[in-house]
Amino acid sequence: MKNLKGIFSALLVSFNEDGSINEKGLRQIIRHNIDKMKVDGLYVGGSTGENFMLSTAEKKEIFRIAKDEAKDQIALIAQVGSVNLQEAVELGKYATELGYDSLSAVTPFYYKFTFPEIKNYYDTIIAETGNNMIVYSIPFLTGVNIGVEQFGELYKNPKILGVKFTAGDFYLLERLKKAYPNHLVWAGFDEMMVPAASLGVDGAIGSTFNVNGVRARQIFELTQAGKLKDAVEVQHVTNDLIEGILANGLYLTIKEILKLQGVEAGYCREPMTAKATDAQLAKAKELFEKFIK
Repeated sequence: MKNLKGIFSALLVSFNEDGSINEKGLRQIIRHNIDKMKVDGLYVGGSTGENFMLSTAEKKEIFRIAKDEAKDQIALIAQVGSVNLQEAVELGKYATELGYDSLSAVTPFYYKFTFPEIKNYYDTIIAETGNNMIVYSIPFLTGVNIGVEQFGELYKNPKILGVKFTAGDFYLLERLKKAYPNHLVWAGFDEMMVPAASLGVDGAIGSTFNVNGVRARQIFELTQAGKLKDAVEVQHVTNDLIEGILANGLYLTIKEILKLQGVEAGYCREPMTAKATDAQLAKAKELFEKFIK
């Protein structure tokens, strides 16, 4: 297993206008992340990959393409989580056979699952696949909150390496790092890397890293080195970019910025807005000129 610490892009997926996977474009996004953004790894099949709008077969195809393109150059994490546990297990087995370094799984959502049900979900995926697991905690989308003691229950399974922590609760983050120092934490909010890094996270997984990965590493490494003032300055620039991206449409805008760099980033998958308006295109170009070029 490769080192899973550091900067991981949550991988975008290129779609054709009809919603099908654009393999050529996807490969170009992967190469851009490896060659230009210099990421330590890719988090494949997450929210940024528009994963929860895809069929099982499409998810497998993305896992296959990503592994085939990245090979062993970087670490790869496969997000296999689903409300359908059988699908999660099927995807987990497939990614494990492909040689992914770890699985990750979003907490089961929509229904109000009890904690024992959530624990059984993770234990089942691990037992069926034999792979490592990273809990994907994103409460603002799932409505699932896991406390310090509950993480301790999850961590009794030695295959659970840690958590992708996409939340703004830095008190909980600090408590987790203190209570379970041998378990890893990846920060999930790109706009809050400085406070997360200052609390000792082991890495970060972010969607904007597809275009802003170099600055993300600067923030992470400057904070680790105790150069907080310098890190905050880079965070200010990063957050100006993020603010513009969010106001213009998150995934759509990142794809348009990638296109301006010669990457065939394609369209978004409906029911998201698939194609940028003229105003969105103009804003994406403005952001590219100001922050990326």
